Amino acid sequence: MSEVTWERVVPPMPEEPEVVVIGSGLSGLTAAAYLAAIGQQVLVLEQYDVAGGCSQTFRRKNEWQFDVGLHYIGGVKTGEIARVLQGIGLLDRIEFPELDPDGFDTYVFPDLEFRTPKGWDNYVGRLVETFPEEEEGLRGVTDVMRNIMEELREVGIPDRKTDLADYLEKAPTVVSWGTRSVTELFDEHYLSERSRAVILGLAGDYATPPSRAPVTIHAGVLDHYLQEGAFYVRGGGQELAGQLVDLIHTYGGRVRTHAEVERILAEEDGEGGHRVSGVELTGGEIIRTGSVIATGDIKHLFLELLDEEAVPDEIRSQVEGYRMATPLFTVYLGLDFDITERMPATNYWLHSRYDQEAYYTPVAEGKFDTDPPVYISSASAKDPGHEGHAPPGCSTVELMTWATPDPAAWGVDESDDAPKYSRQAEYRKVKDRVMEQLIDRAEEKLGDLRSHILWKEAATPMTQTRYTLSSGGSSYGIELATDQFGPLRLEYRTPIGGLILGGVSGRRGHGIVGAMVGGVESASALTGRNLRREVEAGAVFGDPSRLTAGGEGWDALEACRKLQEKTLRA
Repeated sequence: MSEVTWERVVPPMPEEPEVVVIGSGLSGLTAAAYLAAIGQQVLVLEQYDVAGGCSQTFRRKNEWQFDVGLHYIGGVKTGEIARVLQGIGLLDRIEFPELDPDGFDTYVFPDLEFRTPKGWDNYVGRLVETFPEEEEGLRGVTDVMRNIMEELREVGIPDRKTDLADYLEKAPTVVSWGTRSVTELFDEHYLSERSRAVILGLAGDYATPPSRAPVTIHAGVLDHYLQEGAFYVRGGGQELAGQLVDLIHTYGGRVRTHAEVERILAEEDGEGGHRVSGVELTGGEIIRTGSVIATGDIKHLFLELLDEEAVPDEIRSQVEGYRMATPLFTVYLGLDFDITERMPATNYWLHSRYDQEAYYTPVAEGKFDTDPPVYISSASAKDPGHEGHAPPGCSTVELMTWATPDPAAWGVDESDDAPKYSRQAEYRKVKDRVMEQLIDRAEEKLGDLRSHILWKEAATPMTQTRYTLSSGGSSYGIELATDQFGPLRLEYRTPIGGLILGGVSGRRGHGIVGAMVGGVESASALTGRNLRREVEAGAVFGDPSRLTAGGEGWDALEACRKLQEKTLRA
């Protein structure tokens, strides 16, 4: 790669693209990358000024770089993310430093600390070592979760074409436990509150109360990291987005920022339904196309972007009834010391209580937890050899917790004559109070931070909505709950001709892996091909020798910026 020089190429806007992708998160970029690699003319439209969605990074004073949503991932060796990247020739172009294999997650409870090691056998062994009196129950619970994942790898997720009798024979654990709640599984095996809390230690990765969290989802999150270990992306999450944007441009596609879609145009198809005919941007510009992959917020898509008559009543009713996942509050700190002196390459999950269900009560009531859980992540600790995160000798740290999406709780005045939310004094006061609360909790584990802070800011659910247009400020899409996940979600191919669903509210779910695999599924639904199966059989789409991302002069953030049409920008 060092012998290659990166050439930033931004192709001209296609007049009438074959496919328009709405949203430049990893779902949209992955779908567009696959389509561009197989020769389709694709246009990605992003309302913000940087492509990448929740995978992007942002910089402050040109010294500090913070991750918005990528904190750790799994499956980068032979797992699902590896296959997605390999299918378009990107796997060898991205580096993945590994987190501590003996403790990539560290759960800190009032009187207990548990480090999660790589490997199911190691994990189960450590659980039994920690709770020897519960060995039978712990093995019963982990056997169910492990078997679910093995069966899903063998037969996949069922759909309407699945032979149910055959599926029952090949995936009995999935059928028995897949759609039941984690709480039910724990009850079945009489686990104590303490051991339940440890198994649920990373449940903030999907933020659903255990009484509604499907066993399949929790098993999938655990398995994602236990199979091959947990990793970070060298240089930050923007690296993934930048590589995908550069690939799309190399193959003649186009990613365009500052291009908010106001309407998806749909015409009657002569058979009682509707078919996509284009999109209209804020400002009135119309782009004609026969195919749209919509990867943004699912409620925004069906309840706002499409005309009411174009959406079947049953779809509208289903989408209106969806609950959004619990949103997050994040603090970004720039510190004047080397964080590796206090923190290894791990994630700290600081738990103030063992009752995991209780975390969600204040959020549901529109209140703030008086003693919230705090997740601590540091790119400087996970990627110490990369100089772009902080100035020499300094570090970045991110603190996260669950948060209510209720604007009133944040002190926001939503009246017509009120100033922008971020300028309102009460909002800033509440945000600062919650930020200081999280710093207090982080100092219990990391020691004094306040006297070392050189940069400090925070993001609320309103911030998330501002940058991603997500309902309720959710980063995870609709809640991953027993009544609205997997086959209970909408299919990728919608009843509206030419409209394909994408994003983290699709059947593949949330997170980096859900978004990227879901992007391949969206591209497959549009083309009528099973692209995942083709990749598993060894296919590599496009010509990777044409790619220059990662070479001399490469800057992933720069690859994702300044992509607007200047003559058309409002």
